[in-house]
Amino acid sequence: MPCLALTALFPALAEAQTLTPDMLRPVRGGFVSPDDSPLRRTAPDRAGEGLPDPSADPRLPNADKPAPSRIGQIPKYGLPAANGASDSGYDSLNRKRQKSKYYPGQAKPKPPVGPGSQPPPLVAPVVSGRVRIAPPPSDKANKTPLPPAMAGTVAGQPVRKRLKVDDDPFGAVGDYAGSFLLKGAVELSAGYDTNPGRLGVPQGSPFYVIAPEFLAVSDWERHAVVADLRGSFTGYGNNLMPNADGTPLSAPIDISRPAFNGHIDGRLDVSRDTRLTAQGRLLVATDNPGSPNVQAGLERYPLYSTVGATFGFDQNFNRLQVSGGATVDRTDYQWSKLTDGTKTSNDDRNFTQYGGIGRVSYEVMPGLKPFGEVQGDSRVHDLYLDRNGYARNSNGGYVKAGTSFEFSRLLTGEIAVGWAERTYVDARLPKLQGLLTTASLVWTATPLTTAKYFSDTQLVETTLPGTAGILVRTHTFEVDHDFRRWLTGIGKFSYGTLDYQGNIRKDQTYSVSGDLIYKMNRNIWVKGTLRRDWLESNVPGASTNSTVVMLGVRVQN
Repeated sequence: MPCLALTALFPALAEAQTLTPDMLRPVRGGFVSPDDSPLRRTAPDRAGEGLPDPSADPRLPNADKPAPSRIGQIPKYGLPAANGASDSGYDSLNRKRQKSKYYPGQAKPKPPVGPGSQPPPLVAPVVSGRVRIAPPPSDKANKTPLPPAMAGTVAGQPVRKRLKVDDDPFGAVGDYAGSFLLKGAVELSAGYDTNPGRLGVPQGSPFYVIAPEFLAVSDWERHAVVADLRGSFTGYGNNLMPNADGTPLSAPIDISRPAFNGHIDGRLDVSRDTRLTAQGRLLVATDNPGSPNVQAGLERYPLYSTVGATFGFDQNFNRLQVSGGATVDRTDYQWSKLTDGTKTSNDDRNFTQYGGIGRVSYEVMPGLKPFGEVQGDSRVHDLYLDRNGYARNSNGGYVKAGTSFEFSRLLTGEIAVGWAERTYVDARLPKLQGLLTTASLVWTATPLTTAKYFSDTQLVETTLPGTAGILVRTHTFEVDHDFRRWLTGIGKFSYGTLDYQGNIRKDQTYSVSGDLIYKMNRNIWVKGTLRRDWLESNVPGASTNSTVVMLGVRVQN
């Protein structure tokens, strides 16, 4: 009723008020009023007024009011942490950020790839000038299928540990017995040797070889035990024929012989930088065919065995490593059985060796580790005088320096040069000495081709009168090539020198061989071998040669 009364009394004012859009759409919190706002001041309303005074802004501090005291207050400079960061950006204060919200049905972006993963290609790869739209079938061919449980693709399955990459798809897998990985194998071979006795006048014979192997490796977080045992027996189809003139044959009538080489290594980790090591070893063999140590007129080769042990330690001082150990070895020979039925003693060849070895190495840089090594020993024979009246007790050793290296896994190994020397009790025997070279190098030329080089120097005992010993050096070059993963070819060349110090005899040995291995599966391999051996000597009638052809099968697990 009051409104109606006012409308009737003041009709002119009510008619002058017009409807504008902002009357139905009020603006709140705006810094500038819209142009069509009824509350906006127009030009006639500002007649006679100048520009607004900025200092008259009520938000500015009052000039008469004193400023707050800064005593005891920590000054703040610049912008505060995480100022201006978006809701999903980086926050140095590690505050929780809000996740982006998406409309129903909106495609969500994929999470970023993890550390070490390659980002997806931005464009399709180009192969032979053409854009490859999809991967070729060869990318998925020849791959062993895995069940979902092993691949870890079952929904709800816990994360499965990634299996190790198998570098040898045709290698033996082995079996676990407790915490030991056991691998066994046996090679059965047969062939023909044109001169098995290494005689001046060759006599050939067919032969067979049985060679078992056994390997046991511990799978422990600390400490380690490794047992590597290898043996063989070489049997010949027929015996050698005696000389027609009745003179003794320089090789046995029965040339069949066994061989065994095994060792067990152990390591005890006392601490991170201190380890105790031990080794037990056994060697069973015979003299090499064609050696002057072989007696004339033998019925068969006499066996000898060497049993030894080493006890040592390894200590690391940051990059400096110090190793040492004590060794003891015992060598025993069987009695020789002659063709006339009698036996002769080889007790003068039996001896015990006591020694020690030390090594110091320093890792200059990853993959390069120079070292120095020294060894000394003393040999005591069961009989003071041998069959020729010489006292064979001696003292000797070697010193060498070299380095082990590993350059991007393409060239790895160890090489060293030094000097070896042995002095005998008998003054009639000269010193056995010479340059010592050892090497073990592996060069991975291509993923399918590997080249190897091995070198070794040994001081060997002998029974020749007036001869101190034999300085034996061997050098071996080998090239392995995989024509296929299941077909491997091996070429090998060996060269050796035998220096009989105190004797005029000098021998040189050469050997060229080729092997072809067909791997049917992980358990069965077929191997073929062709080898040619030469022995060249400055002694008349001592040079020999031989050709060996062999075909065999290897069964392993």
